[in-house]
Amino acid sequence: MNELTSTQAFWLGHLFHASSRQLPLSDYAQEQALDLAALLAWEKRLVVQGLPVPPRHRPARFVAVEMTP
Repeated sequence: MNELTSTQAFWLGHLFHASSRQLPLSDYAQEQALDLAALLAWEKRLVVQGLPVPPRHRPARFVAVEMTP
C-alpha cells in the first residue's frame, strides 16, 4: 500500500478521532471548526481509494422505555 498523502492523513485522522469519541460527524465538524461537506466528501473519497475508514457513530434514534403496570 502506498503511503498516505498529508491531505489523506489529515482527513482520515479526523474521521478516526470522531469515531473513537463516538461523535456524529456533524457534531465533530462543528467542534473542530471543519467544513462538514468537506469531511463527508473526504470520507467518501477515502472509501473509493480503498482506505480503511472507521464506522460513523450514529446515535440511537429511539430509546427503549420500560413501562410498569
